[in-house]
Amino acid sequence: MIRRLETEGLVDIGAYITLTTKGRSLAESVVRRHRLAERFLTDVLDLSWSDAHVEAGKWEHVISPVVEAAMTRMLGGPTTCPHGNPIPGSDYRAESTQQLNSVTVGREFTVTRIPEELEFAVGMLDYLESVEVLPGRMGIVKSAELRGDMHVEMNGRDVQIDAFTSERLLVTVAD
Repeated sequence: MIRRLETEGLVDIGAYITLTTKGRSLAESVVRRHRLAERFLTDVLDLSWSDAHVEAGKWEHVISPVVEAAMTRMLGGPTTCPHGNPIPGSDYRAESTQQLNSVTVGREFTVTRIPEELEFAVGMLDYLESVEVLPGRMGIVKSAELRGDMHVEMNGRDVQIDAFTSERLLVTVAD
C-alpha cells in the first residue's frame, strides 16, 4: 500500500514516510469534504454527531468540487465542523486553547474543539452530545481527580469527563 502511494506521488519514503505536496493537497481535500459533510448532515439534515461522522466518511470520497462549493455557499461558509475542528481552506482563525485537564477547579471554560481522536473513540460523540459538551458551550470545573477524571457543570448539570477525554478536549478560559 505504501509503495502504491509512493508510485502515485503521494508520499516520500526515507527515514520516515512523509506526504508530498500532492499528497498533502489530497489529504486536505478529503478532510475539507468530510468536515463540510458533517456540518451539512448535522445542520441541515439534523443527524446526530455520530451518525453524521459515519456518513461523512462515505461522502468525503464522492463530493465533487461543484457540490462542495454549493454546500459551502448553502451553509454560509462554515469554518469548522460541528466538533469545532477547522475546515481546511476556510477563513478559520485559531483561538488560544488549552486542554480541559489543565483548567483549575472553579474556573469557567468554553468548549472550542473536540479533536478527531475523540471522534473515533467508540460512543464518545454520542456521550458528549448527550451531555451537551459542545463547541461554544460554557462550563465550570467542579472537581479534578488525581488520575485525570473531572467533574464539570454544563448547563446546570453535573457531567463526568474521563481522563482520556479531559486530556484531549480543547477549551478556552476567560481571563
